[in-house]
Amino acid sequence: MGRKRKNRTHLKGPIPTTENGVPKSFIIKHGQVGSSLVHLVRDVRKVMEPNTASRLKERKRNKLKDFLTMAPALQVTHLLAFTLTDIAPSLRIVRLSAGPTLSFRIERYSLIKDILNVSRRARSIGMEYLSSPLLVLASFPPPSPTTPPHIPLLMKTFQTMFPPLSPQNLTLSSARRVVLVSYNSSRETVDFRHYLITVKPYGVSKRVRRVLEGATTKSSSTSTILDLGNEKDIADFVLRKRGDPGPDGGYESAASSTESVAGDDGDAVDLADDYVGRNNKKGQRKAVRLDEIGPRMELRLVKIVEGIPGKEGNVIYHHFVKKTKKEIEEMKAEHAAKAKLRKERREEQERNVQRKKALAKTNGKKVEGEFEDEAMDDEDAEDAEVDEDENENELDDDDSDNWDDDEEIDEDIEDVDEDADIESSTDEEEVERPVKKSRTKGKR
Repeated sequence: MGRKRKNRTHLKGPIPTTENGVPKSFIIKHGQVGSSLVHLVRDVRKVMEPNTASRLKERKRNKLKDFLTMAPALQVTHLLAFTLTDIAPSLRIVRLSAGPTLSFRIERYSLIKDILNVSRRARSIGMEYLSSPLLVLASFPPPSPTTPPHIPLLMKTFQTMFPPLSPQNLTLSSARRVVLVSYNSSRETVDFRHYLITVKPYGVSKRVRRVLEGATTKSSSTSTILDLGNEKDIADFVLRKRGDPGPDGGYESAASSTESVAGDDGDAVDLADDYVGRNNKKGQRKAVRLDEIGPRMELRLVKIVEGIPGKEGNVIYHHFVKKTKKEIEEMKAEHAAKAKLRKERREEQERNVQRKKALAKTNGKKVEGEFEDEAMDDEDAEDAEVDEDENENELDDDDSDNWDDDEEIDEDIEDVDEDADIESSTDEEEVERPVKKSRTKGKR
């Protein structure tokens, strides 16, 4: 069997980066979740492509703090964390690196495979995810004095998750998908939908289009071939009204035969540029249709908190807990006191570090390790102690290896000394008795 060659999977040269201002995201799951929620995480990653970590793998020992620490170095702006609670699945959207954090309860959801299974049209998904989707916000109440204060913040959160739309720089062929975020005021929920933009001929009836598509299909399956065996004439199929058994029931009119695929003239547009697909050239009149490809989610906003997980601030909005003005003021004062105490501790640490640096400079000694220990948080200090223990264990292992080598060398030396003693004793005994060959155990 030949030797297997290793494929170099690492990238050579600088890491490719996206344009400045384009939001990037981490979509993760944490805690014990089921297989359905794992598939939902993968589907949401496909929605957010190409500006998300599609192949991000979470490990059991990874915590939410690990992703929050790693995100700024990779210029990640949003973190979407899915988890499973006792009541229902939940979603947290964290705006990095200062917040806020929005917590949602997932009332209902459907995966991509569920949407495609119930769809009447089979879709080949793949090339649509090379460009970012277009965001459409619908049914949100306009800003007014009577509008709840959390609604504008909710809209702004979804707006910043996707790249801003620039008509001057947008190419028509890159507009392949649409993400619809609509607000249901009666249920106080947010509906999340994902659609694929399709362009069809305008002015051609569905029956004529079926004849043309059946004649030009390259598939070998019989389901895509139009069966006209029971028709006496092509006009019986093309011009017959829907539901009529034959030509006696009458034919369609010219106006009805040119019905648009999408329905009416409002769905027809003149292409401003070449679009993907057959015969979609600039200036042609086409019908635009949106086909849902999933996933689908119904979200209920539960809470909005300032800051990020681990460094939460005031609660801006809570769906189930309502507090009085006095309680809100007390909560704000408590958070302000905590922030002031945290700031004082940081300033004290900085003063201690500067004092020790000045003292070391005057004494001509370096105590860099002490400076680092002063600047560390409690958790970081514990991690540093664990690392030091591991280093000591590694040093002990190295010392034991060296000691074993020395022991082997000492054994060789002892064997050589025994040989020398035996040879000297035999020389003395040569006078009294015949020389006997001595057998020695040792390395020659």
